[in-house]
Amino acid sequence: MEPDASWTGSMPQVYDRHLGPAVFAPVAADLGARVAHLAPHRVLELAAGTGVATVALRDAVPDAELIATDLNPAMVAVGEQRVPSARWQVADALDLPFPDRSFDLVACQFGVMFFPDKVAGLRECARVLEPGGRVLVVTWGDVARHTFSSALVTAVGRVLADPPAFIARVPHGYDDPRALLADLGTAGFDDASVETVTVTGHASSAVDLAEGFCGGTPLRGELTARGDLEALTRAVAAEMTAVLGEGPVTGTMEVHVGTGTRPHPGA
Repeated sequence: MEPDASWTGSMPQVYDRHLGPAVFAPVAADLGARVAHLAPHRVLELAAGTGVATVALRDAVPDAELIATDLNPAMVAVGEQRVPSARWQVADALDLPFPDRSFDLVACQFGVMFFPDKVAGLRECARVLEPGGRVLVVTWGDVARHTFSSALVTAVGRVLADPPAFIARVPHGYDDPRALLADLGTAGFDDASVETVTVTGHASSAVDLAEGFCGGTPLRGELTARGDLEALTRAVAAEMTAVLGEGPVTGTMEVHVGTGTRPHPGA
């Protein structure tokens, strides 16, 4: 397992509580609307995490077969409690344990950025799709166009002389829509397209966001390597508050939504 893809101990719960509603749920609502329009019957979700997007998928297609997967057992344990109507299992997106042509939709919200080989992961999506099946892949845009992530990066840079680069390097490290479009084509998808959309998130405070980012993502390990995690989280929270303000905060977040169709044989 790659260190940047590891959520262990209390991290899934912290991630879910502090970041789920503010950062991931608004994007999941957009994803759910797209899936409802496609009306698939057999859905595979990759990198499902704690199930924030899984809820939206289940609401969008309540009668569909829904399998939710994640590389991290700790995430799966949380997710299967949240959405017990989905079938949950640990799975590596680069080596999916499903036969060819098993699904008519594969959805992945904020997972492909963690794939060591993105084209290989997208090829696996194509493999398990039936001809005419669709893939929906969501990635973050430029970190500067994500109010909360941008404030975090600024805050960490003020607190540490050697700030960790995890946020810009991984979650926002696949932010060029042209790269996503090219990779979808290389993976064998027809009619590939990428749409850039902006969603709005709301958090109870900048402190709440800081606790989520510092304690519920792999940024935690990089901070721990530099000092006391609690002290650093308090310092980052103070700097994020200086950027975003006291009390409830609102932010805009740019995302790229990539889609493509598995071609029919001989097409």
